[in-house]
Amino acid sequence: MKIELKTVKSNPLFERREVSFKIEDSKTPSRLEVRKELATMLKTDEDCVWVKHMATRTGTNLTIGLVHVYDNPQKALSVEPKHIIKRNKPSTKEKIEEEAAQ
Repeated sequence: MKIELKTVKSNPLFERREVSFKIEDSKTPSRLEVRKELATMLKTDEDCVWVKHMATRTGTNLTIGLVHVYDNPQKALSVEPKHIIKRNKPSTKEKIEEEAAQ
């Protein structure tokens, strides 16, 4: 998975950075994979990175999206909408597969 950061905007009111990105991959990556890769790339904790939006153009291997990177994970939980928090948490099926892989 090749990730390219397009823009990084600072939002001091919400204590976060708003990062738009572009991914070139043979398939659409999951939100969890994107969170993990961007957290590593931005040198921050995975709990501070929240994928807001991701879209893959039809017929291409290009995914574009937006993530919010918070300074504090508690601030993220108080600011982000509940449906975004739910989308960024692993489902029980994914947790079982992850534990089996380790």
